[in-house]
Amino acid sequence: MAFTREEVQRVATLSRLRLTSGEEERLAEQLDRILQYMEKLNQLDTREVEPFAHAVDPVNALREDTVTNQPNAEALLANAPAKEKTFFQVPKILE
Repeated sequence: MAFTREEVQRVATLSRLRLTSGEEERLAEQLDRILQYMEKLNQLDTREVEPFAHAVDPVNALREDTVTNQPNAEALLANAPAKEKTFFQVPKILE
């Protein structure tokens, strides 16, 4: 199955791309080679191959969600201009 220049023009129109005639011709050839390669891959016997989602096993790269520094209200409020018990005290903005 050859990828034609008309198909390239249709895809370019759908993608809102403006291509020159040279670009259309080159893309038609490149897409045709890709389809030929895919056809070659379809000839492989994959009955014994288990399906997979990733080429490598995904590993969770995130750390555990654990508390590493316990909150210390006195230390946190040490430089506060105003405080009330263990809270920052701020001016009232609503009446």
